Amino acid sequence: MSFADLGLSDELLRAVTEAGYDTPTPIQAQAIPPVLMMKDIIGIAQTGTGKTASFVLPMIDILAHGRSRARMPRSLILEPTRELAAQVAENFEKYGKYHKLSMALLIGGVSMGDQVKALEKGVDVLIATPGRLMDLFERGNIMLNGCNLLVIDEADRMLDMGFIPDIENICTKLPANRQTLLFSATMPPPIKKLADRFLSNPKSIEVARPATASTNITQWLVPVDSRKKRDTLRDLLEAEDVQTAIIFCNRKTTVRELNKSLQRQGFKSGEIHGDIDQSTRLAELDRFKTGAVNILVASDVAARGLDIKGVSHVFNFDAPWHPDDYVHRIGRTGRAGAKGVAFTFVTAEDAEAIDNIQKLIGTKINRVESAPASAPPVADEGEDDGRRRDRPSRNRKPDKARREEPKAEAAPKPAPRPERSRPPEPRRQHRREEADDGPDEGWNGPTPDFLSFGFNTPAD
Repeated sequence: MSFADLGLSDELLRAVTEAGYDTPTPIQAQAIPPVLMMKDIIGIAQTGTGKTASFVLPMIDILAHGRSRARMPRSLILEPTRELAAQVAENFEKYGKYHKLSMALLIGGVSMGDQVKALEKGVDVLIATPGRLMDLFERGNIMLNGCNLLVIDEADRMLDMGFIPDIENICTKLPANRQTLLFSATMPPPIKKLADRFLSNPKSIEVARPATASTNITQWLVPVDSRKKRDTLRDLLEAEDVQTAIIFCNRKTTVRELNKSLQRQGFKSGEIHGDIDQSTRLAELDRFKTGAVNILVASDVAARGLDIKGVSHVFNFDAPWHPDDYVHRIGRTGRAGAKGVAFTFVTAEDAEAIDNIQKLIGTKINRVESAPASAPPVADEGEDDGRRRDRPSRNRKPDKARREEPKAEAAPKPAPRPERSRPPEPRRQHRREEADDGPDEGWNGPTPDFLSFGFNTPAD
């Protein structure tokens, strides 16, 4: 089957061909025809299978007929994060270049005045995050009663980020007689309830069992002491044929500290998390896409739906708290038929999380002891130094020196003492993080001024 068999217009087929595509993915082949027939859709497919194009392409042809009016968008696409919204906008520009459709992007971290001006001109396609959309709606800058096509993308991520009440509120302000498309990689009960309430006789499309990882991804668990995660990561980055890699952490502070550590070790790395302003986040993603950096340290704000080609490895520096996040994290590699490798660091405290992940994906993940020769086994906490010396690495000499020198040369050489005191640091930092730095849910608005003030903590 080709795209020409799906009923798309000649102009759209021309744009798709120029983009380098000729064969639709399973979700595209099954979703595009009923969308063109104006049916409601529930699309469930694992990440990296082309869900975005499965609604962008037919929307372009549907919207080709009609005119936009000021402050009354004709269609609405809801995305959980700024990055996903920007990525969908790029798809509209790429595939709609032979159509005269106007588009507006409503996301946090960008001037609201410019967004209002775009709305006043009238838009055919409005791509928005729920927070910014509701803000502008309450200010009277948007009227949604002319929106006849709604897309809820990454619905399960919307649930995780607490957007479901906003989604329900938005749906009540749209025309009752509309077309609604809901796409997600997983379908938890609250999302099913949302679909039952706001979709009319939807066609369900499922091209893979929910919460399954791509068979193109080789998965490994890496047992590691929490104090030795950085050394283990550097060893794997050196031993593996890492072309481009994304390293996921649970906390924003961990992202910042790990990125600085990698840069000090000579790696070309960058970072992305919810505390970085929108322009910087997009610039960092561009650096990663163009190869200026080949390692991106990220929080879960980058885990959902970001399509970055050629990611050879994913490292879960922290085991994800939610099993669904594991599927989305490792789905950044092994995309579009390519092969990928995913390593997940496992400490003693992660046993329950790993059990939940394996139950969700329905398979047991091999541990690194049985990994291929390119992935060196990670030493257990009780392994002696003699065995470590048999594994040459640029990072092992300083590590050995930290273990051997302080006893004999602590007084004449004070420099190694800060290095010797490194292991306890993550434990003290971890306690503060648990109290002050929660999971990164991808804040979609500017940081309030009052958050910049804190309380002085007495020294230990």
